[in-house]
Amino acid sequence: MKKLKLVLALSGLIVALTSCSDYNQVVKGGDYARKFELANELFDKGEYFRCIALYEQIYTHMPKTGEGELAYYRLGKSYYEEEDYYMGGYYLGAFVQRFPYSNKAEEALFLTALCSVKNSPQYSLDQQDTEVAINELQQFVNRYPNSILVDSCNRTMDRLRMKLELKDFEAVELYARTQNYRSAVTAGISFLEDYPRTANKERVSYLIVKNSCFLAENSVEDKKKQRIEESIERYRNFVVDFPKSAYSKELNALTESLNKEL
Repeated sequence: MKKLKLVLALSGLIVALTSCSDYNQVVKGGDYARKFELANELFDKGEYFRCIALYEQIYTHMPKTGEGELAYYRLGKSYYEEEDYYMGGYYLGAFVQRFPYSNKAEEALFLTALCSVKNSPQYSLDQQDTEVAINELQQFVNRYPNSILVDSCNRTMDRLRMKLELKDFEAVELYARTQNYRSAVTAGISFLEDYPRTANKERVSYLIVKNSCFLAENSVEDKKKQRIEESIERYRNFVVDFPKSAYSKELNALTESLNKEL
């Protein structure tokens, strides 16, 4: 039994070495028909890393042919499958530009956006890739409004927007915790303008009024009166919008104190 296992292992090693040798010969050789054939064989087997070099050579050698078009598409798709989303996004995006009328342009544009989605980091980090992903998904929806992938794009955009919203909400909370009153008010107002349907509307509105009161209280004399009046007006609007809010009592005490100063 041990001998049989050893024989099988050696046979597998010999096949692998032979295959590797054949692959290297094709890569270094000048037979582009064989390169294309082998690249497609490897692609179909899911050996994406090995077919990348071949597809690069094929496209460079025959960029304006049907083989070159397929090679360029599969080059980008191979990077995508290898989870190299920056390179995948680059080649798939470039494919759409170079072959806009290809029957693979729709899928390539969708995968381009998906690469940016994959590159989108957790909400606490810089969200540039998230914004790029949203823009690219929207471009896909605009270009292919009847595509079966539109619903998937819309769901993904909603999820990404929630990530942006959470990051901006955390910024408002951070300014409030660190007693950066002016920034808390400014960030809070911007947040409500950007996300008018947010589930955090009451919380952010409360933070705006609260930090507005603190800002007024700590202002220099020539700005105090105006800021007190702004704070009181914001509190009145808060009560109208959230008449049963648990924050009302606290905010009422703050504005009453400011009223006395007036």
